Amino acid sequence: MITGPSGVGKSTIIKAIMQRMDNLAYSVSHTTRRPRKGEIDGRDYYFVDKNRFQRMINNGEFVEWARVYSDFYGTSYSSLEEKLMDGTDVILDLDTQGALNIRKYFKNSTLIFVLVSSLEELKRRLIKRGTDEEILKERISQVQNEIRVAKVYDYIVINEILEIAIKEMESIIISERIRTVKRLYYINSLLGDSP
Repeated sequence: MITGPSGVGKSTIIKAIMQRMDNLAYSVSHTTRRPRKGEIDGRDYYFVDKNRFQRMINNGEFVEWARVYSDFYGTSYSSLEEKLMDGTDVILDLDTQGALNIRKYFKNSTLIFVLVSSLEELKRRLIKRGTDEEILKERISQVQNEIRVAKVYDYIVINEILEIAIKEMESIIISERIRTVKRLYYINSLLGDSP
């Protein structure tokens, strides 16, 4: 699960590692926010209205959901289960609340927090993105709360130089894939032990 304040470059890093690494899938979340320029329904998010989102909550379709600013975001069970069943590593782009909620269900999940070098840099990126002034103030005021939660994450990636941040993210994924617990079946097969 990849988390970080808006504007730190999570989407850019995710797109790069999805192109460079195999056996990865991106979990597309549902949201009630409007699409940004270049975003495509079903690829970046499932864009739904608030009534549909509420019906999905009522039907128990989300493993996690949260209100972020004035919009809702959620990860459906169906978007995760299919990919996890075939052994694919699933990348999720979540806020801190969503990431911690999913970890309750998926204990072996990995939490990665992405930061920038300074709050001034973050503000500059949000302005460059064209973030509305009122939304900008709201997001900047929430950043410190989000950063405090990063202390419980497994990894912190600083996106000051994009290529270094991408390489760090790739290194984390590779390291997680070769943990002993994920390779015990090799040991068991070599020793003739049953799992």
